[in-house]
Amino acid sequence: MDILLKYFPHLSTEQQQQFAALDALYRDWNAKINVISRKDIDNLYEHHVLHSLAIAKMIQFTPRTHILDFGTGGGFPGIPLAIMFPDCQFKLIDGTGKKIRVAQAVCDAIGLKNCHPEHLRGEDEKGKYDFVVSRAVMPLPDLLKLVRKNIAKEQHNAMPNGVICLKGGDVQAETHPFRNIVETDELARWFSEEWFKQKHCIYVPV
Repeated sequence: MDILLKYFPHLSTEQQQQFAALDALYRDWNAKINVISRKDIDNLYEHHVLHSLAIAKMIQFTPRTHILDFGTGGGFPGIPLAIMFPDCQFKLIDGTGKKIRVAQAVCDAIGLKNCHPEHLRGEDEKGKYDFVVSRAVMPLPDLLKLVRKNIAKEQHNAMPNGVICLKGGDVQAETHPFRNIVETDELARWFSEEWFKQKHCIYVPV
């Protein structure tokens, strides 16, 4: 939890309480349903929560922004972002029902009212959103093909509507088709921990 305050020192008391509750909740659910690698649960805040919040370093969503978390798994990056931006609306979708059950239970337990998990495949999502976010779900060109239909035309943010995803390793092959418009930030410019080296936040306006 301290690692979050290191990079986001202005969290409200409610936000701090919500983030602090995640550890026990995910440990409890992880014992029943494997949503996070068992050996990685001790790194929940660094590898999952803070990693998700890299998107909050790239963009500060304005109030009433609508965001779709595509392939959320147990709630990443959607739940940490929903805590960070309480005035925005988040829909979390995943094709695996048991993972969505975990995400819903976590939202209920911490009183997260702006976060709406749903068991749904990306192809079947019909809604319109300002941004689609994801965490290493699939190659970027494939993701863009699936979610282009879900990007709203009306703009509310300083950055044009589009897709923001978190990726590791060499991302050049994935970003090459969008080389004239893509913006790639290395997470190491925001977070000093070794784990964030070779990890990126990629934004493609749509």
